[in-house]
Amino acid sequence: MDNQEGRKIKSFRDLDVWKVGHELVLIVYKITKNFPKEEMFGLTSQMRRSAVSVTSNIAEGFSRVSPKEKAHFYNISKGSLTELHDQLIISLDVGYLSSEEYDVAENLLIRTHMILNKFILSTNRM
Repeated sequence: MDNQEGRKIKSFRDLDVWKVGHELVLIVYKITKNFPKEEMFGLTSQMRRSAVSVTSNIAEGFSRVSPKEKAHFYNISKGSLTELHDQLIISLDVGYLSSEEYDVAENLLIRTHMILNKFILSTNRM
């Protein structure tokens, strides 16, 4: 299996979709550091879990053998991205995120979603 640059893929960490998703996780952790302390067990925790779920399910899917099993975990990852998108909108609307922070996170989320969709399509063709 090769990634988009033609390098051999030996682990889930070699997948472009995981790399972009990991960037998203780091952004989510960074922006939620500034959320109110009363959100630690609410929106902060939920956003972090959603973001981590994206890359965790990509990693788990990578370890599965059948394309059907792989696609199952990649689709869970896509659901987590959608949850995170909703949580970003809520965070912006209640004033926890600036427009700039939201735009950075949303653009990375959309990029991850597009790469993940292509990845799922290629998995289904296996």
